[in-house]
Amino acid sequence: MSVRLIIADDEPPLRAWLRRLLAEVAPDAEVIAEAADGDTALREIERLNPHAALLDIRMPGLSGLEVAARIRHPCRVVFITAYDEFAVQAFEQAAVDYLLKPVSAKRLAKTMARLTEAPPSNQGDLVQRLIERLEQRPAPLRWLRVGDGDAVRLIDVDEVDRFEAADKYTLVFAGERQWLMRIALKELERQLDSEAFWRVHRGTLVRVAAIRQVRRDLMGRLWLDLHAGGAPVAVSRSHAERFRQM
Repeated sequence: MSVRLIIADDEPPLRAWLRRLLAEVAPDAEVIAEAADGDTALREIERLNPHAALLDIRMPGLSGLEVAARIRHPCRVVFITAYDEFAVQAFEQAAVDYLLKPVSAKRLAKTMARLTEAPPSNQGDLVQRLIERLEQRPAPLRWLRVGDGDAVRLIDVDEVDRFEAADKYTLVFAGERQWLMRIALKELERQLDSEAFWRVHRGTLVRVAAIRQVRRDLMGRLWLDLHAGGAPVAVSRSHAERFRQM
């Protein structure tokens, strides 16, 4: 069955990346519309009656969840989200399909196979179950407590440029300053907003808004230059896919 679908994401490079992957893994699929915000996505879904909609969880206007909850005709929904252990568990427990950023060809092929095997359906109950599970999530960490001499300093996470693993501790970098936190990087990552902080290396998390540019060296390796300056941050091969969509 040929699948008619809509892609909704506020990042044009990601929409273009999904189009290229779809042409590769599901050449019979037809992208009948794109949307950069939730309100447009809902209007296009209601106007065009697609078989499926790929919806980013976070978009200007209506969120992907709000769009899905308001769809009035049968339409399979696939949510797009950055990696987040809590969210992934919620998707799986609610039996709702999802794609993790960076989206891979292999994972998208599996999703498209599911869409072609089953007819369009009304997923209202599944979406409501997902919303209920996501609402149980604790709020992302906002303030960091770090030692500063004999005092304890509070740092807004929006001031941080990057985090680096240091055995069972984590180094916090903000401009020219750095502090040591008594928490492992993996545990800290679970408490942060996964849309705001991306893992770019096994031992490095970077605040997305702190990235000034992404560049490639003569060996094909990716490096991040930060607004705060300093040494460039290496991107490992296992995490490079995210930046190929930019």
